[in-house]
Amino acid sequence: MRTLLTNGSVYSPADPHATAIAFDDGVVTWLGDDTGATLYADGADEVIDLDGKLVTPAFVDAHVHTIGTGLLLNGLDLTGTRTLNEALDRLAAHAADLPAGAVIEGSNWDETRWPEHRPPTAAELDRASGGRPVYLSRVDGHSGVVSSALVAAVPGLTSREGYDESGRVERAANHAVRDALSDDLAAAGGAAQSRALENARTAVQAMASRGIGAFHEMAAPHIGPRWELSIVRQAAEEFGLHSTLYWGEPGVFEVLDEYGVAGLAGDLNADGALGSRTAALREAYADQTDHRGHAYLTPEQIAEHVIACTERDIQAGFHCIGDQALDNIARGFELAAEKVGAQALVAVRHRLEHVEMPSPEAIATFARYGVAASVQPMFDGLWGGPDDMYAERLGDRWQGMNPFASLARAGVVLAFGSDAPVTELGPWEAVRAAAFHRNPDERITVRAAFQAHTRGGWRAAGIDDAGVLAPNLPATYAIWQSEADLVVQTPDQRVAAWSTDPRAGVPVLPDLSEGSPVPTCLRTAVGGRIVYDSEGWSQ
Repeated sequence: MRTLLTNGSVYSPADPHATAIAFDDGVVTWLGDDTGATLYADGADEVIDLDGKLVTPAFVDAHVHTIGTGLLLNGLDLTGTRTLNEALDRLAAHAADLPAGAVIEGSNWDETRWPEHRPPTAAELDRASGGRPVYLSRVDGHSGVVSSALVAAVPGLTSREGYDESGRVERAANHAVRDALSDDLAAAGGAAQSRALENARTAVQAMASRGIGAFHEMAAPHIGPRWELSIVRQAAEEFGLHSTLYWGEPGVFEVLDEYGVAGLAGDLNADGALGSRTAALREAYADQTDHRGHAYLTPEQIAEHVIACTERDIQAGFHCIGDQALDNIARGFELAAEKVGAQALVAVRHRLEHVEMPSPEAIATFARYGVAASVQPMFDGLWGGPDDMYAERLGDRWQGMNPFASLARAGVVLAFGSDAPVTELGPWEAVRAAAFHRNPDERITVRAAFQAHTRGGWRAAGIDDAGVLAPNLPATYAIWQSEADLVVQTPDQRVAAWSTDPRAGVPVLPDLSEGSPVPTCLRTAVGGRIVYDSEGWSQ
């Protein structure tokens, strides 16, 4: 099938002035100006006048939890609650429609946004839920709160490390609750798998509608059972998105063939999260001066995993946030290099998730061994700056968080993701957050940020021939409309509407400065297959 798009702005390094592009059977066959496009119109199955709209490579979300994202979209979402009571009211309204005894799962509460500045207690959950079993995960996923009924339902929970009698759970206690909920799902058999598939489909549809054509699933035992990997792949294949699956558990190489995962990487936790004060720090938290978080892996354990994966030519990777955890990771790679050699590490292209507090020495180590950094710009967008959660937890150390410019300058490959459901699916918002980092010294250009959210995601998965619109490469693209499209009339005005480059006449990327609306996705295609079309846009 041949598709020809004309009279638009095509973002391509192969031709910065392109206004038209042609696709044949899922591959880019030509791009150029509208005059040249007339040669490709004959025999085209679809010809669309873009009327100035922007065509770009589709985004890659390099860190997402698909079923959890769908669960949030379909269920109890506490995102944006402004007070503790508002969160409890949402819980009560959700519980009112459920049978007595139904287990309630919700997520994305953030006590740093509330005037009460504390999480709900078990007693408060009991009252709001009518005594039902309740688990509400904090926004970072590394701690939560449970109702009394759920405490009673999880054997030995009160003796687990990280359990607090208020109902707060972290570390082993948090994992025990998640494991128990996963066991309940397994016992439910086909009904549970049907619900998981429904949630996965919801998430995949949401990604496609936001111009995301590919994603990296970050599965792990503490997040969900292994069989969810098959569910995620099924949903992706149904809708046509490209999925790369990771399983965060060391030594389980049988998962590679059984589920087709790309590596034992992703959320293999070297530490926790700052919001839950479980990220491993060299120095104490500013708001809890006797506490430095928790390191879950030693450098020797990290090295053992990296060596085992390198010898099998598969990616290793870790979740790592705090500076102590990242020091441990860097030391682990050094130990691994002593055993297998630096070139072997570079060849496999290992990856790290989050990389929020790396020292200059750690950054240099990651660059030396070709390790990609899968990072989430909206973390800084939501929690960075002198008056938000990072500063509350770290004091002045917030300024060293999420150092995108430092990583890029060192030559570390950046891949952007959302960590959904931790933050919302919003690739343009992530590009904006990176370009307007709260620390000006760590800002990167819009172009570099866009590349990290497109080509960088493919590279982090070991795929080099994608993420760019150029002849002979996959026709994986998105079409965008901005509010400016609705008011501009002339071609020169349309160019200006998209350009953030002072050079006249070169259409580039949208204006993402503060207050500017992000573009709306009209179409997403993956390898030529249309996976999302906004109703009536091309008529």
